[in-house]
Amino acid sequence: MGVKFLSEEWAASVQAALNANEAFRSQATSTTASVQQIVQGGPEGEQRYWFKLEGAEAHLGTGDAQGPVDATITQDYETAVGLMKNEVSGMAAYMSGKLRVSGDLMKLMQLQGVLAQMPVALKDLEVDY
Repeated sequence: MGVKFLSEEWAASVQAALNANEAFRSQATSTTASVQQIVQGGPEGEQRYWFKLEGAEAHLGTGDAQGPVDATITQDYETAVGLMKNEVSGMAAYMSGKLRVSGDLMKLMQLQGVLAQMPVALKDLEVDY
């Protein structure tokens, strides 16, 4: 049995897996970013979580980010699951309108190298959707 998607346990497990992955950490070395995620239409309604990258470490939590964010990403639950399972790329979801961004789009573009390492870092994480 895995961790429940978008739960506190999920956020802690994702954070631990990312920070334990050397490839992810090496890509994140010089990157600082804070992103608010909004997932709509899930089994428990709208859910929010935040992702912060600082000093080659990932930090995640549920709810709203503390302090200002560089960007806010809004997506439906199906898209969030597809992204987590690596069945769809963030760019494809954005281009098809399934992922909406407000804030600093250029900052998100700078995260592409880091984000590309996430599927490998999270491949062994068991998640219940």
